[in-house]
Amino acid sequence: MATPDGTFVARISSGGSELLAIDRDCEYRNSVTAAAAGAGAPVVEYRPQDRLLVIGYLEGRTYGAADVAAHENIPRIADACRRLHHGARFGNDFDMFDIQRRYLSVARARGFRIPAGYDDLLPQFSAAEKALAVRAEGTVPCNNDLLPANLIDDGERIWLIDYELSGNNDACFELGNIAAEAQLSAGALEELVTAYYGRPRRSKTARAWLLGGLVGMYGWTLWGAIQNGASPIDYDFWSWAMERFEGAARGFTAASFKDLLEDVQRDD
Repeated sequence: MATPDGTFVARISSGGSELLAIDRDCEYRNSVTAAAAGAGAPVVEYRPQDRLLVIGYLEGRTYGAADVAAHENIPRIADACRRLHHGARFGNDFDMFDIQRRYLSVARARGFRIPAGYDDLLPQFSAAEKALAVRAEGTVPCNNDLLPANLIDDGERIWLIDYELSGNNDACFELGNIAAEAQLSAGALEELVTAYYGRPRRSKTARAWLLGGLVGMYGWTLWGAIQNGASPIDYDFWSWAMERFEGAARGFTAASFKDLLEDVQRDD
């Protein structure tokens, strides 16, 4: 909730969001929906002509990777995700396979630098898409960008912030994305999936890591490449992109990749 003294957070977005598949009108509407579900901060004002979004300030502690990995927090993070996922649907969809293809088209058309060997992993990317389609169970409203800093703990519940990449998506993308961004161990991811679904789910754990982890990192690599070529922000986006690419490459070329493809098609 907003603090009693009426403290707010105002964000003025920079131009070029369309290159990153970000729709500010969707961000606003989804932020309102997330707030109504009790998962996100209240929305105070939206002025698209000024590229301004104002939300209520959430009093609490911003998470780091160690907080996400803490045993006592994992069930609470699962609760926060369910709160969002069980709310009203968003007005747009988010599919990392479509997003990756869009990012790749932008990067190539603009001549942006892409990591060497990126295209070599396209067969694994396609194999993942085919395997994941076998037991697709629909989509739910997802944040899609739950790095640790987008989780805020007020002592009672965990809030999910920043909905610029939000959209209806596979719930397992959300769980795998959390794991990838916080660099959770395989055991911690299994614990998160178990807390979310209420029981151990081998197929869902594999799905979370394949979709939100490996496919996600492969797609986010191009987000970083586009930012590296176009953003005015003084930040090392190339190193950020390479970290994701190297993580995706390790997973796509590991001996266990075949097992992931098989496990996501299981019925458990």
